[in-house]
Amino acid sequence: MGSFRKGLHDGIPIALGYLSVSFTFGIQCIAAGLTWWQAFLISLTNLTSAGQFAGLGIMTSGSGAYFQMACTQFIINLRYALMGLSLSQKADKSLSGIHRWLAGFGITDEIFVVAMGNTRDVSNKYMYGLILLPVIGWSGGTFLGAAAGSILPKVVISALCIAIYGMFLAIIIPPAKKSSSVLKVILIAVALSCCFRYVPVINKIPGGFAIIISTVAAAALGALLFPVAENEAKEGTAE
Repeated sequence: MGSFRKGLHDGIPIALGYLSVSFTFGIQCIAAGLTWWQAFLISLTNLTSAGQFAGLGIMTSGSGAYFQMACTQFIINLRYALMGLSLSQKADKSLSGIHRWLAGFGITDEIFVVAMGNTRDVSNKYMYGLILLPVIGWSGGTFLGAAAGSILPKVVISALCIAIYGMFLAIIIPPAKKSSSVLKVILIAVALSCCFRYVPVINKIPGGFAIIISTVAAAALGALLFPVAENEAKEGTAE
């Protein structure tokens, strides 16, 4: 059980971080009209912050369709498939078959980075230990946020809902400061989002499809206009 215990140890800081972010998600679910158990179930069966917040907007908009939800989640969470492929190269023989399916459920940005940074090959027991506490932290934080959202005044709930935007800013600002290309792609995505919000005619496009179009278009323009040189890509991988 040494690998499992090491996974638990490595997952503690991830779980603590997820606890605070998912607390905000729970509050937003209550503010959107969902019940505490619906919010908890969403986080228990999903482990994707951006995907859940985008999905919540589609569900509560009144115009969300299954196809729109599927496309949105596919685009937002596509990176997890690439992470899974990369992580499979570091996995030992025990992480095969059904274990890969179960471990795939728990792959997130943070879990992927920690697993790839493991000095040894990744085993199924290590992955289960690494995933367990973050799942508890994510779903538990959502439950606490939903419970708090049920009793706190609306003005406090509105203030706490702003926290999620602070989290997204904390994600994009550091890489934008290091790379002008990243900053330009972010600005392109912001400009496209503003167009879908304020420009007549196209502002009638449902929010889910607006996210999909903005994401794909910004990424495509970034790859076309600001390609990453091969030596820069190798340096980023080494880091």
